[in-house]
This record gives sequence, C-alpha cells and structure tokens, in this order.
Amino acid sequence: MDIKENLKTIIDSNEICLFMKGVPEAPQCGFSMTVSNILKVLNVNFKGINVLENENMRQAIKEYSDWPTIPQLYIKGEFVGGCDIVKEMFESGELKKLLIKKELV
Repeated sequence: MDIKENLKTIIDSNEICLFMKGVPEAPQCGFSMTVSNILKVLNVNFKGINVLENENMRQAIKEYSDWPTIPQLYIKGEFVGGCDIVKEMFESGELKKLLIKKELV
C-alpha cells in the first residue's frame, strides 16, 4: 500500500487521530504532549500515531495535510491543525463545540 493511501486509511478508520512525536502515554516533544493532554482533559478516545517510528510517514503526513509541523490532529477525517491551533480552540471552547458537533462527546 502506498504511504498516502495508508495515511488516508489511518485517518478514515479513527474518529480522532493525532500524528505526534511519541505516544499518548509518553510524548517525545512538548507540542505533542500539549495536544495529547488537551484530548485527555476533554475525555475523548483518540489514536496516537508515532511519526518518529517511520520517517516516510513523518514526511508524508506533512505533504498530506500541507502543514509543516507535527503534531497534527484529525477529527472524523478533517484536519484540525497543529499545537497552537488546537490550544487556541481548546481555550476558546471551539474544540469542545467541534467534538459535540461531530458527536464525539
């Protein structure tokens, strides 16, 4: 399977998917930890994908989303953003509204 097809499959088969450095239980960068912790505070189930395990995936997800940094959050197939955007949405209440709209909380 092509890496982009693989990414699409991962994103489509997980309602909330976080491409991050490390895993939710042990993030390996502060930005990944921040987004992971926000999702934990919101008490939602999410799939953490460790991009450090696969350099091809790490590059491919940046091309897939046309977003240069990790972490990257997808909710029901839709790219939400990176750490700054997710943090801003969390603080404003927009992230919770999005999760409610998508029937995930």
